[in-house]
Amino acid sequence: MSFVTRLQWFFKERWGYYALAITLMAGVSLLTIVPPKLIGNTVDRIREGDLTSAGLTQTVLLLIGLSLLLYVMTYVWITTLFGNSALIEKLLRGRFLAHMTRMTPAFFQRNSTGQLMALATNDILAIGQTSGYGVMTLVNTLVGASVVIITMISLVSFKLMIAALIPLPLLAFVISKIGKQVRTRFLAAQASFGRMNDHALESISGIRVIRSYVQENDDVNAFDEVTSDVMEKNKRVSFLNAMFQPLISLIVGVSYSIGIGYGSYLVLEGEITLGQLISFNIYLGMLIWPMISFGEFINVIQRGSASADRLDDALTQKRDLIDAAKPVAVEVPTSIEMRRLTFTYPTANQPSLRDVSFTLERGQTLGIVGKTGSGKSTLLKQLLRQYPVEPEQLFVAGHPVEQIAIDQVKRWVAYVPQEHLLLSKSIRDNIALGKPDATPEEIARAVEMASFTEDISHMPEGLRTIVGENGVMLSGGQKQRLAIARALLIDSDILLLDDALSAVDARTEARILHHIRLERTGKTTLISTHRLSAVSHANWILVLNDGRVVEEGTHEELMLFGGWYKEQWERQQMEASLEE
Repeated sequence: MSFVTRLQWFFKERWGYYALAITLMAGVSLLTIVPPKLIGNTVDRIREGDLTSAGLTQTVLLLIGLSLLLYVMTYVWITTLFGNSALIEKLLRGRFLAHMTRMTPAFFQRNSTGQLMALATNDILAIGQTSGYGVMTLVNTLVGASVVIITMISLVSFKLMIAALIPLPLLAFVISKIGKQVRTRFLAAQASFGRMNDHALESISGIRVIRSYVQENDDVNAFDEVTSDVMEKNKRVSFLNAMFQPLISLIVGVSYSIGIGYGSYLVLEGEITLGQLISFNIYLGMLIWPMISFGEFINVIQRGSASADRLDDALTQKRDLIDAAKPVAVEVPTSIEMRRLTFTYPTANQPSLRDVSFTLERGQTLGIVGKTGSGKSTLLKQLLRQYPVEPEQLFVAGHPVEQIAIDQVKRWVAYVPQEHLLLSKSIRDNIALGKPDATPEEIARAVEMASFTEDISHMPEGLRTIVGENGVMLSGGQKQRLAIARALLIDSDILLLDDALSAVDARTEARILHHIRLERTGKTTLISTHRLSAVSHANWILVLNDGRVVEEGTHEELMLFGGWYKEQWERQQMEASLEE
């Protein structure tokens, strides 16, 4: 069974708990055959006229004591079994989140956010139900039915048992056919649920844009179509689920009819007593739950197996980057060098970078400028180790970057992207994301370097101010400065600023760059920007166009060259003077 195979690590670890729960369930099934036997014997003694007060009292007390014992045993196995169910959900969610944190961007291009949310919620919940409720229904079916059938044979009549159970093979056949369809329809319903998550996420995160273009009604209508599809697919699953219990009740009803009719005939023939017939019908009633359990088990195992397959497909996906067999030990990134580096995104047909070369020594600043879409951000991302690069094209401290441990490279780098991810927490927590144990003095220093101190002083709760989901309470410039403060706090060897000053005015930009130059003396900085004043101080500047370096040099050299850089610089200086 694929479900057991995929989760054998958990069952091996928790086998003792499952053994206890299954043993107690089996014990409960065995003990439940006693009351019908006592009731049947009591009926026969009443009919024969030899029932005494003492005997009746003894029987009642025995039934009460048995009920209390069954209560305790049932309580223990339920808490044990369903405790395992909750535990596996917790472990799987932890594994899944840990797996996603190790994945590269290519993984999230292959798997949409909505599908990943569906895996983390519905699918893991279905797996948890199978490992708890599914085990319960399986044991109840096998043990409960076996105990009852054996009791019918040994204590009542083999012929009556065979006659009453004639309809059951039909039940097994029908449930097997329905179970296969449940799996197919459940997979379709889960995929549809993932698409609904995607739509909801996009609508919530883009609500401002939707409102600005007056598309609220269209978005609601589109979402209604998506939810209708989810509803229809789940109704198809529910339709099959709803067929289980009526079929079982019908077949059990036929068994009851056979049991009462044929049993009455046997009583008249003197082959069994009236008490035995009453006991038999109670036992036959006790078969209803195992039969229902069988149907529930087929339903649950199909759902659980489908969800386990979906989750396993996600967990078995490997990241595109792996460490070298024997990583090179490099303490300090003394230099960064690209040698004719060419890079193509996994889903792209054309390279985003073509034959890019430069050398940057420790303590220097590299400026990267160019038109929109020229490859500036892509160049910076090569140092984040998110995508594999061709061997012998990117070097750090004289060693190919693919020979250095990925985590080591990440520890060197602080990155401020164009789109800032802010948590729905306080300003202080967002700044201290990379260094949670930072002291108040370190936080204050980073805030000052990012020229964010005055803004925070005007906020109602200062650093404790909650920024809202993705920084909804902050302006674009405040978000950028918060992200810069976050990067400066960890004082990394390499700082990457990806158009990180586009939303601040020229004076604020000048202050931030001045602080960075003073505080990061001896450390490497790479800045990509559209505003050339942000890189005029750089030791070397690359001008990119269509992924190629078309101009390079210092600010003075590029001005003498008289190309795109000079033209753009003069235009921006003229615009700045007009604004002033």
